[in-house]
Amino acid sequence: MTNSQALILGIVQGLTEYLPVSSSAHLVLVPHLFGWHVVPQEAFIFDILVQLGTLLGVICYFFTPIKDVFLSVLKGLLIKQPFYNQEAQLGWLVALATIPAAILGLAFKSQLAAYFSSPLASCYFLIITALFLFLAEWQSQKLQKPIPNKKDAVMIGLAQGLALLPGVSRSGSTIAAGMTCGLTRTDAARFSFLMSIPIMIGASLIATVDLVNDIHLIDQLLMPLAVGFISAAITGYLVIKWFMDFLSTQRLFVFAAYCLAVGCLGAIYFG
Repeated sequence: MTNSQALILGIVQGLTEYLPVSSSAHLVLVPHLFGWHVVPQEAFIFDILVQLGTLLGVICYFFTPIKDVFLSVLKGLLIKQPFYNQEAQLGWLVALATIPAAILGLAFKSQLAAYFSSPLASCYFLIITALFLFLAEWQSQKLQKPIPNKKDAVMIGLAQGLALLPGVSRSGSTIAAGMTCGLTRTDAARFSFLMSIPIMIGASLIATVDLVNDIHLIDQLLMPLAVGFISAAITGYLVIKWFMDFLSTQRLFVFAAYCLAVGCLGAIYFG
């Protein structure tokens, strides 16, 4: 992978990670559309580790809420009242919602990696993302609440587990699940972005182990990863800022239509 390719993919990652359009699908499709010959193992590790750039973006944007949640969880443990306020409850709900994807990711790591070399599979999964978004808008509840309950958190966590497949948008599936559970679009997005932090850190740690264990991969990917990380962090922060403003007044149909169009056209092209 060249540095210019890493720059483009980092920008693509930043643009698509927190929009409900599946960053993983775009990272699979872009190299195929440009005819880049990228080693599948390099592509898989790069795609996971470059997420750390967008992770930095979301931490910067939500720094105050993240700090409040972390301190509330810590205080709750110290006073032996772990759910003493809403921020502490939110922290434990995020942890609960992380469990399904963590279990699925560890159990099916090798099988999931195979899909990252299949643009056709990504297109089919993009169509599934479109269906999730359409259903979320049609089925979202009118009685809305600021944070999910335990049952809701598990449901949103299962939706995040589906997003381990390239083409199933992590933000799209979790925001859709949150809306179905009764959260507003902005509250569903906030919960989705907060729960992305532990799962991204965990996936990146596993990919880092694979990278460190292969000296050849380190030589090949060190500079491209740095370029991709920086471009993804900057782009991701700007996109999060825009998207949160968008959700306060607009619906998700435009993203559903985009996923459906790209998925169908891609399925025809690659099929």
